[in-house]
Amino acid sequence: MSRESIVEVRGMTRDFKLGRGGKGRHSLRAVDRVSFDIGRGETIGLVGESGSGKSTIGRMMVGLLEPSEGDILLFGKSITGTQARSNLAAVRHRLQFVFQDPYSSLNPRMRVGDAVAEPLDIAGGISRKQRQDRITELFEMVGLPPSFASRFPHEFSGGQRQRIVIARALALNPDFIVCDEAVSSLDVSMQAQIVNLLMDLQQKLGLSYLFIAHDLAVVKTISSRVAVLYAGRVVEMGEKRRLYAMPRHPYTQALLKAVPRPVVGHTSPPPIKGELLSLLDRPAGCSLSPRCPYVADRCRREEPELREVEPGWQVACHFHEAIRSSASQAP
Repeated sequence: MSRESIVEVRGMTRDFKLGRGGKGRHSLRAVDRVSFDIGRGETIGLVGESGSGKSTIGRMMVGLLEPSEGDILLFGKSITGTQARSNLAAVRHRLQFVFQDPYSSLNPRMRVGDAVAEPLDIAGGISRKQRQDRITELFEMVGLPPSFASRFPHEFSGGQRQRIVIARALALNPDFIVCDEAVSSLDVSMQAQIVNLLMDLQQKLGLSYLFIAHDLAVVKTISSRVAVLYAGRVVEMGEKRRLYAMPRHPYTQALLKAVPRPVVGHTSPPPIKGELLSLLDRPAGCSLSPRCPYVADRCRREEPELREVEPGWQVACHFHEAIRSSASQAP
């Protein structure tokens, strides 16, 4: 990338050990060789069906989970492996995570002002007045009256609680925030307000986001680039306008077709049937082959690599050019 990279992910893989009932296997591969960069002030949208590995990727990127293979560089320094834990400790305050359910993210017995200030208390080194001034600043930053700081979580609506969680994430002036389905539990009008808030904060503070969601309309609004994840693998990634206008992977086409408004022009790709495959029973070739309407013998034999088909646009499909041509010619 031409701009400064905040995060660099290189071949990130995550295996989970299985107990009984694992069909003779000792582990399940939830994330498989994922690679991408996020620049300063950029938002990468990560989309895919439930169970595709989105949240696992987000948790690894902030150090909540350790990759089984691969490397993650934050500000040019590795944070994976035993020797890199000191690097993670040095930059942990620059990374934050916003969870899907704001109510479960807050201690119901703690006043929300204290919850927002908890990162400051852990970091230490500030006076009581500085702490109170920062709480006031953070509440104003997310559009809430500072007087709300003395209330408890149950006294707020879902949208207000998400603003409080965002304020807490901003407490230590982070550079990078993972938003894991941060608006999916809210109604449509409140989703728009929170997305606009995140975009305003990004512009003012130069924040970088990994925005995890299943709603492609929301992802299109906030993202610079979009990565499409299927069964733990990135199958397409590119600048959002091009990807939404003419997707080259059949899974991306199917996701866009499912959006309840025309976002793919006049194209009408064949639907993808069936459910997300079991990660315990991956096919030998392309993971999508049991569901893909374009499947051929090669797909069942060879796993397609994620290749750059145009500058800044990557696709993992043997027949992406033919699929693109057929979609563009559809009535």
